[in-house]
Amino acid sequence: MRRADRLFQLVQLIRGRRLTTAAFLAQRLEVSERTVYRDVADLQHQGVPIEGEAGVGYRLGAGFELPPLMFTQDEASALMAAARLAQSWVDPALARDIESGLGKILSVLPPAARVSAEALALYAPAMGLDDTLRTRLQTLREAVQSHNKLRLSYHDVSGDASERTVRPLGCFYWGKVWTLSTWCELRNDFRGFRLDRMDTIEMLPERFRDEPGKTLADLLRQVKAETAHGKTIEQKPPASLPRPGGNVG
Repeated sequence: MRRADRLFQLVQLIRGRRLTTAAFLAQRLEVSERTVYRDVADLQHQGVPIEGEAGVGYRLGAGFELPPLMFTQDEASALMAAARLAQSWVDPALARDIESGLGKILSVLPPAARVSAEALALYAPAMGLDDTLRTRLQTLREAVQSHNKLRLSYHDVSGDASERTVRPLGCFYWGKVWTLSTWCELRNDFRGFRLDRMDTIEMLPERFRDEPGKTLADLLRQVKAETAHGKTIEQKPPASLPRPGGNVG
């Protein structure tokens, strides 16, 4: 890769994340961390508002713009593949947004890249989720974004029913099955629920604020810690991230 191309990619990577470490940049650009430090320093000297320092991480200052992105044929094909796969497994509103966004990307591609992307022989027939689950997923996703509490009527793998008031934290896709990870007010702990075992969903007007120990970041740290101690998801899935055959308490 030419150095000019590497510098351009470096800025793109930093712009796309809240905080980017030199280790991450070195891995993505296939160079040493020392090279990353030198490149960042050169960009800063040229007036690119990269904030941060070695050993901490970098971010791009507000107001900096780059020329419009141009995708390679392989990148355009990869975007087409991802969009086709995702549309079969997301809710209707998100599927429409994917279609709209993809159309905008295709409209600015060079002719060769556009033809290559549209000719990609990879398809995902619309057999992923039925209409009920798609509507349910949209409600849950919107509740996660708006921080609205939910009231769920749920039955577990044994058929036992329960009613929970939860703080929705994130929707997780496991391959044909979606789950909702939450902070459950009944158990006062993280819990996960399969969408196909939810009997009713009510979005409550009450909103919640992130509290220490009850956030998605806290959940992911807990899962990482369990995995690091040998409790891998394949061996013993955390209750907050049930696999398709999992249960909740």
